Amino acid sequence: MPKKNFYSQNKQTAINEIVGWKTPTFHQASECYVALSAFDPSRGKFHTKKFMLGHIKGKREQKQYGEALIKRLVEKLMQGWNPWVEMVQPLEYSSFDDVCQKYEEYLFKLLKENNMREESVTSYVSRLKILKEWKVKMKVNLFYTYQFDNRLVGQFLDYVFVDRNNTIRTRNNYLSWLKTFCKYLLERGYTSQDPTASYSNVHRRGQLKNRDVIPDDVLSDIKAWLTEHNKHYLLACYILHYLFIRPREMSYIKVGDFNIKKKTIFLHGCNTKNHNDAILTIPDHVLKLMIDLHIFDSPGNYYLFSDGFSPGPERKSEKAFRDYWHHYVRKNLKMTNRYKFYSLKDTGITNMLRANTDILSVRDQARHSSILITDIYTPKDIKNANQLLLKYKGVL
Repeated sequence: MPKKNFYSQNKQTAINEIVGWKTPTFHQASECYVALSAFDPSRGKFHTKKFMLGHIKGKREQKQYGEALIKRLVEKLMQGWNPWVEMVQPLEYSSFDDVCQKYEEYLFKLLKENNMREESVTSYVSRLKILKEWKVKMKVNLFYTYQFDNRLVGQFLDYVFVDRNNTIRTRNNYLSWLKTFCKYLLERGYTSQDPTASYSNVHRRGQLKNRDVIPDDVLSDIKAWLTEHNKHYLLACYILHYLFIRPREMSYIKVGDFNIKKKTIFLHGCNTKNHNDAILTIPDHVLKLMIDLHIFDSPGNYYLFSDGFSPGPERKSEKAFRDYWHHYVRKNLKMTNRYKFYSLKDTGITNMLRANTDILSVRDQARHSSILITDIYTPKDIKNANQLLLKYKGVL
């Protein structure tokens, strides 16, 4: 018998946790108040909270105010609000949209203090925007930060991967960002546990990179189209293809970084991936294009790629290079999305090795930490036996 009662009590408690609250009621007798009965987790049962209205003069005014209060309370309760939980963990009832705004401001502060890379901040803000758009588009019940739980994380990842038809790589990138976002929420008390803890990356089979080396005929088409439509962007392609300067690094190049006499460019370590200064060689045809475009007529403090990819005082984000490639180059030439702007760098290293360029020279121009990394780009069809070893014979 006691077991049956214990089971019934547990069952009733579980039901109460699901129901959560009862419709508030207005009372006007010896005291005037609105009574709200909601499940109190600390007590394990429903508990009533009174909102006293005695300070309002006149019974008619009290009733009008009480009815309006009931309406507001019901709206909050339907959104997931609980007065008893709020009293214990108030930060978890922070507005999700407000916290997202604070998180965005936090990211830009890190950027300002040089504690986070610009492309990382841009990427995080973009993913946060997609999360907020998903919340609105799918009418997700997400008003308070505590509601951003394990279930919603799974639904959002499925939305990114399935509904938006993205790759596994993109899905994994979103999960990595979600883990940093949830760490921010957890450290500041906006949530009591990490909702991403049970999620891990989906392992990909086959090639890791989602881009391919661009064939020679496609390179010729790219050159011809850009020669006619945008020679300044062609210069950007040349610098990525022949100097192997990454898009972010390109966005910081200034006209004064070039030495025409020595045919070199100086990269400042504060803008490079490995934080080291570098001096790279400029091929003659690249320098000729720069002269034809009157690049060196601009002031030395001008960015090489500003508005329209021409020299100017305003620095453009690395995203500008990818956007132009996606919306104009790839679209007009009807190229596969496997040919990305960054593919020009992979293609340049591969073609330079195919042309029997000294691997040490390629390593230095690409700023690889070792020959082993450079050797990854060597086409398999040109890897032949070492002639110096063929005729070698030792004592044995």
